[in-house]
Amino acid sequence: MRSIKDFEVIDKRILVRCDFNVPLDEKGNILDDFRIKQTIPTIKYLIGKKAKIILMSHLDPESTGVADRKYTLDKVAEKLSDYLNISIEKETDCIGPEVETLANGLKQGQVLLLENLRFYKEETAGDMEFAKKLSYLGDIYVNDAFGASHRNHASIAIVPQILPNCMGLLLEKEIDNLNKIMGKSLPAGRQAEKPMVSIVGGTKVETKSKFIDKISEVSDFVIISGLLKEEVIAKNIKFKYPEKIIGPENNLHSLDIDEKTIKLFSEKILQAKTILWNGPFGKFEEQQYAKGTLAIAEAIIQSGAFSVVGGGETVEFLEKQGIIDKFSHVSTGGGAMLNYLSGDNLPGIEALN
Repeated sequence: MRSIKDFEVIDKRILVRCDFNVPLDEKGNILDDFRIKQTIPTIKYLIGKKAKIILMSHLDPESTGVADRKYTLDKVAEKLSDYLNISIEKETDCIGPEVETLANGLKQGQVLLLENLRFYKEETAGDMEFAKKLSYLGDIYVNDAFGASHRNHASIAIVPQILPNCMGLLLEKEIDNLNKIMGKSLPAGRQAEKPMVSIVGGTKVETKSKFIDKISEVSDFVIISGLLKEEVIAKNIKFKYPEKIIGPENNLHSLDIDEKTIKLFSEKILQAKTILWNGPFGKFEEQQYAKGTLAIAEAIIQSGAFSVVGGGETVEFLEKQGIIDKFSHVSTGGGAMLNYLSGDNLPGIEALN
């Protein structure tokens, strides 16, 4: 895959697929702008190279095909203006003659943000005609949306089939750090530094069992939440390396992990040189049930290991605790991260190959 640095972008219209799918409150205000901040280096790079920048993203996990104003990207435009310290042109649509005219009229270093792609149901349908209309806006396509790259959507998997394409700086960083976990970016025959501990919280064992099996191939231990362990037992799920799988010994349905479990998990984490973490342990949204998840975070930090963390809830927790910068790499992807590490093909990545 080519990097954005492999292209001459001066005076070119650069169509950047970002992931600005941030959590909102009931009034549509942004609760956590982590994902917005992570793509700022790519935008600043393009501004510095005198490109004409067109940003596109979705907001809201569901596709209704309806322009619900709660999910407009107006607030995202405000955040981008603050971080870039420039005025951001915000469109009221993402396709059509008026948008094309605006994109064609951009000057070097100017930034245009398109409206929410999912206001069109054709986006999630992977519609070719919709993708073509998006492609009219750019000369070069850049994927900087790792968190959405497991979706076979028009802006992710179809537009790069039409335009010259490459990775943005964020996508490149994501892949590099995840490859380190799996040993892919290391010299032949080498693995991530041992011991390696993977930590998998949350629920939905159906979506995580393949990942647990795959990551156990390179991990010394895989720590799982009580709810996951409960599902594993109830559904009689078998793993390749069951001796590596560690979960709470009892109280599997508890809202938090107990002191005995914290001690068990911490002992394994503190020995690690490489750590992967996805998913909280308990109902962390309520302070009285956040103790276990915080203990895991603190043990990872104390270990000094190369640490990769991902998943929306986990990132949200670390942001609230003010410790997110204590980890080696914090991924913008949850599902995409699990899929990539499970060995699945991600449509957005495949389209760049």
